[in-house]
Amino acid sequence: MAAALPAVAEVPESVRQRGRLRIAVYNNFLPYSSEGKGIDADIGRAIAEKLGLLPEVVGFNADEDMNDDLRNMVWKGHYLGTQPADVMMHVPVDQHLAKTNDKVRIFGPYHRETLALARNPERIPNALSGSAVVALEVFTREKVGVEIATLPDAFLLSAMNGRLRENVVHFKTVAEAAKALEDGSISAVLASRGELEAALGKQSKFVVEDQKFAELKVDSWPVGMAVKAEEMELAQAIAEVLAHLKQDGTVAAIFKRHGITYSPA
Repeated sequence: MAAALPAVAEVPESVRQRGRLRIAVYNNFLPYSSEGKGIDADIGRAIAEKLGLLPEVVGFNADEDMNDDLRNMVWKGHYLGTQPADVMMHVPVDQHLAKTNDKVRIFGPYHRETLALARNPERIPNALSGSAVVALEVFTREKVGVEIATLPDAFLLSAMNGRLRENVVHFKTVAEAAKALEDGSISAVLASRGELEAALGKQSKFVVEDQKFAELKVDSWPVGMAVKAEEMELAQAIAEVLAHLKQDGTVAAIFKRHGITYSPA
């Protein structure tokens, strides 16, 4: 495999002359990125090094939605003056998102994120499965935490014709919801598996399980990267290097180092 990969993949001359790969990652998004550290930052650094470039990791705060983030960090720049990056990490590899953002090229899935439930087995002893009417009935009695304005939030508020609303507790972050689970004020948290595992830790007494509901069409999604639409050469070079890093176990090792379950995309 090492022999099959060029020592330095072809990247645009402008990037080569600069000698750095500018990598955009979210702030306050453990385990993926925070203060220049995390899974996404480490994968970005590994890609830059394979390309023979110095990694320049740039953290940014999430805007209203992914469309805003792509505008701010990939193709235009932020109105406060932040310059676009060469590549942005943790972008859903989604056909609809790609079609509505024709100024960027979305590619390179490196992980499949899954929806998961962390539950207190003393209060919710059995795994939840089947239709929402059956699986979520427990939350007519027990409280469940969600990060506000997320897929789990919208789903639980609408499930069972709104019967769960009084028991859906909102938090600013998954980490805050996990703390509430630990102190016993709620019985479960519905969120992405990676964020739950990071917030609770491997030695947690709580059970974390991938979650599927018949009424929920999206329960997993691949995450990848984005560059400017015209940067085909850069995208190809990064994709080539990423494929090598996945095959030689580097990506899996990064997830393991952070204590997070890796799901190849």
